[in-house]
Amino acid sequence: MRDFSSSHEWLSMNTATVRKQWQLPQIIDECARRGIRAISPWRDQVAAAGLDATRKQLKEHGMQLSGYCRGGFYPAADKAGLAAALDDNRRAIDEAKTLDAACLVLVVGALPGALTGKPAYTDIARARGEVRDGIAASLEYAREVGMPLAIEPLHPMQAAERACINTLEHALDLCDALDPGQTGMLGVAMDVYHCWWDPKLQHQIARAGDAKHTRLLAYHVCDWLTPTRDLLNDRGMMGDGVVELKKIRGWVEQAGFAGFAEVEIFSELDWWQRPGAEVLDTCIERHKTAV
Repeated sequence: MRDFSSSHEWLSMNTATVRKQWQLPQIIDECARRGIRAISPWRDQVAAAGLDATRKQLKEHGMQLSGYCRGGFYPAADKAGLAAALDDNRRAIDEAKTLDAACLVLVVGALPGALTGKPAYTDIARARGEVRDGIAASLEYAREVGMPLAIEPLHPMQAAERACINTLEHALDLCDALDPGQTGMLGVAMDVYHCWWDPKLQHQIARAGDAKHTRLLAYHVCDWLTPTRDLLNDRGMMGDGVVELKKIRGWVEQAGFAGFAEVEIFSELDWWQRPGAEVLDTCIERHKTAV
């Protein structure tokens, strides 16, 4: 297990962590100023800053992308919607490739329309079938481009609105079905916020590492607060909650993951209210002591 105590060279910042404080160009500059070597930006932030301008700025700072957020949201009410989702994912793959991201993270979607309170249907098995078909189609194009796809299972509380893949086991089952050759082009993004509770977690992490190329393409960290005041936007800073972060990182590294620990914190009531500099500095400190 790597020693993070004296360095933050393996810290990456998911740019959602300070998205309420700064626009993407300033996030990149502030991270570079602190010696943070990698980020994982969101598509809307890149669109606002400009794809080519973002690529140039990252290159000037020698900064890497631990991932790119996000593709997915495949299920739809009709054929036109399914086709539109595939087109959007194709664009996301192209953007990730332009930025030389390590992977495109897939938040796969669930019941279409549920986010606005008006689901087009309630058949979650149908949604899971559309997710499978969508990933299969995206994977075909991703192979051509050379951009790995990382399925991110979300906590079951988000099964209706955001992702109907809710365990690492389910995500790996899809990987085995769609990429039986273990080519390295399809894997998982494991976010401790979504997976820490799973009694099968250690076994499934080990299973991901048994592949010819480890299925663990991205590793996201934060903490689970008690009580959690908002199930979407009340993630904790590492060390402030109940997740056994060091133990889980040990399992992840035993499974062959040697990449960045990516901090992704949605925190409407706390960290999004603080100065961005304080947030980044705290992330560096907790990366050394808690992750």
